[in-house]
Amino acid sequence: MKTRNKALLVLAVFALIATACSGTGTTTTAAQGTTTTAAAMPGDGITIGMAYDIGGRGDKSFNDSAAAGLDQAVTDFGVSTQELEPTSGGENREENLRTLAEAGTPLVFAIGFAFADGVGSTAPDFPGIDFAIVDDSSVVEPNVASLTFAEEQGSFLVGAAAALKSTTGKIGFVGGVEVDLIKKFEAGYEAGAKAVNPDIEITSQYLTQPPDFSGFGDPAKGKEAALAMYQQGADVVYHAAGGSGSGVFEAAKGYSDSNSTHVWAIGVDSDQYLTAGAELQPYILTSMMKRVNVAVYSTIKDFVEGNFTSGNHVFDLKVDGVGYATSGGFIDDIVPQLEDYKAKIISGEIVVPTTPGS
Repeated sequence: MKTRNKALLVLAVFALIATACSGTGTTTTAAQGTTTTAAAMPGDGITIGMAYDIGGRGDKSFNDSAAAGLDQAVTDFGVSTQELEPTSGGENREENLRTLAEAGTPLVFAIGFAFADGVGSTAPDFPGIDFAIVDDSSVVEPNVASLTFAEEQGSFLVGAAAALKSTTGKIGFVGGVEVDLIKKFEAGYEAGAKAVNPDIEITSQYLTQPPDFSGFGDPAKGKEAALAMYQQGADVVYHAAGGSGSGVFEAAKGYSDSNSTHVWAIGVDSDQYLTAGAELQPYILTSMMKRVNVAVYSTIKDFVEGNFTSGNHVFDLKVDGVGYATSGGFIDDIVPQLEDYKAKIISGEIVVPTTPGS
């Protein structure tokens, strides 16, 4: 019996060696006497680092969209992941980047423009590590890819939707933090609404000013700002406020319930109808789809295939990098009009501004 066990052990060792050399995995079922072999996935042995911004996984918006792209890459390519979230104030963004780089993760994502300084300081210290930053193109290094979006184009479309659905001729915009990036959302929303109704009234409010970035994670402030707009006659409010957006949805429901009416909210970054609670879904007209998941996934795909390139990569309507959601069916009747605007933007007939009032 001992000799037989020893022989089996030797066979097992040889099987492991063969598996390692061939890059395949082998599974044997003793009862059936069958062996199945699965080919190695292209991302085996590759770890992708991801440094989220405030809110992290579970914000049901910007960070979750990035996480969705990462999760899809795990499924399709077999990559491993190492993920870090910042403190509530985001003071340790650069520290998280360095932690991931020092761990040897060959590709590190920085999710958000607030990482710009950190990437600019960290990337030169780790020339053997590739970095990808979302929403910023200011860092010019040979190992840094910038993943940016035409937020103004997607916002134009939901602005048009807001104007087409408004019965009061008044709509609102809630921005998380007053920075140039979020102003692109406001500018597009304003332009789209005015393309439909030049006389429409638009009220805008930002929750915080830099360097205070808590406006992206304060639902109470989002609710307060949106509620004031509804009380002033707006019947559609669009938010570009990250985690604070849930407060905008709550305001839409609360105002509607209290006043025996129905007002709308518009989500951002992902299809927020799909992540909102059932009680809030009837108030989410649409969402501006900023497909961070597409950018993250395609960047990982390029990296795994050896095609990673530095520089700025823009995701616009032409490449389906931005768009609008139709979940709930609330805008089905105006989709033809929105698609007409979309075609005109893609063709260049409509050039969407990136600064409000222009």
